[in-house]
Amino acid sequence: MPEALSHLKVLDLSRVLAGPWASQTLADFGADVIKIERPDGGDDTRHWGPPFMSDEEGAATTESAYFMATNRGKRSVCLDITNPENREILHKLAKDCDIVVENFKVGGAKKYGLDYQTLSAINPRLIYCSITGFGQTGPYSHRPGYDFLVQAMGGLMSVTGEKDGVNGAGPQKVGVALTDVMTGLYATVGILTALAEREKSGLGQHIDLALLDVTAATLANQATNYLVGNQVPTRLGNAHPNIVPYQSFATSDGHCIVAVGNDDQFSRFCEVIEHPQLATEIRFSSNQNRVQHREELIPIVEAAMLTQTRDYWLTNFEQAGVPAGPINSIDEVFNNEQILHRQMRVNVPHPLNSELELAGNPIKLSRTPVNYQKPPPLLGEHTQEVLNNP
Repeated sequence: MPEALSHLKVLDLSRVLAGPWASQTLADFGADVIKIERPDGGDDTRHWGPPFMSDEEGAATTESAYFMATNRGKRSVCLDITNPENREILHKLAKDCDIVVENFKVGGAKKYGLDYQTLSAINPRLIYCSITGFGQTGPYSHRPGYDFLVQAMGGLMSVTGEKDGVNGAGPQKVGVALTDVMTGLYATVGILTALAEREKSGLGQHIDLALLDVTAATLANQATNYLVGNQVPTRLGNAHPNIVPYQSFATSDGHCIVAVGNDDQFSRFCEVIEHPQLATEIRFSSNQNRVQHREELIPIVEAAMLTQTRDYWLTNFEQAGVPAGPINSIDEVFNNEQILHRQMRVNVPHPLNSELELAGNPIKLSRTPVNYQKPPPLLGEHTQEVLNNP
């Protein structure tokens, strides 16, 4: 069975995370992704280490773990875009491609004749995706944009971190470059949407994606808490602004998460913590009331949770059908039986280490599943292959 996207060819002019995340997703489902890299070092993330991958004898290589995270399935071609002859090669490649992904600063691609206007004249069916910090238009469009900066400017950090008045209070970035990752996923959605439309019109189009736009969009209920409810959300630590109890609690030997999503679950939760009266008390009998009386309920729950171990609570909550879970470290995640069963830890043999393992793709298609055919490429590994047979 051919892979879902095996009929597509992608010219990847992007680097670092957001653009490469989109092109890796396309590659996972069979698209032929040609990653263009600078001859003098390639993608910036090749040097973002340690850690670096070890070879089969355990010696460190120059292949960074960061680069491995977002470039599997691609072919690496080294071209100097400042060289007119190399730009001609890129024009020929674009003529034969379905998709271009780029993250030049606004106006940067045009400087090298790699902008949408130029390439769409060569190939009118081309889907051209531009990713920038602030978009192609607007008063901030020419500013450089980075995930950390945009997490702050886009409001994400204002709702992340401990609430004022407790130890460690203050805004925090998310522990992963989530704005970049989400932008990469929105880019994938935009590309596939434009491809679906091309089936009707026969024409490509320009996709304009901004990290700031994506951050604002993915504030989700926090955005509508303000837009609909005129409430400016604040930091609540691990608590939820609209659901109670829905947070982490200290136990006698650690922490666990409780995610009570409805009133029936709350009733069962109260039975487990041996405070059944809370479920019928008017202040706590509905989620709306629990949100309003959060400061009265949570200390009672905190005191109860401290009386037993984490595993005691997790076992009893599971038996009662109360959503709860541990706060796993990354090593615990990738050794978890469910993660392993779902093939979220996969072997992708690399020329320098046949035992290379990477995080898998979470999209499970029934007829055309992911096929990890190519590892993250060595710098320029496929230059001659692609140029001799574009």
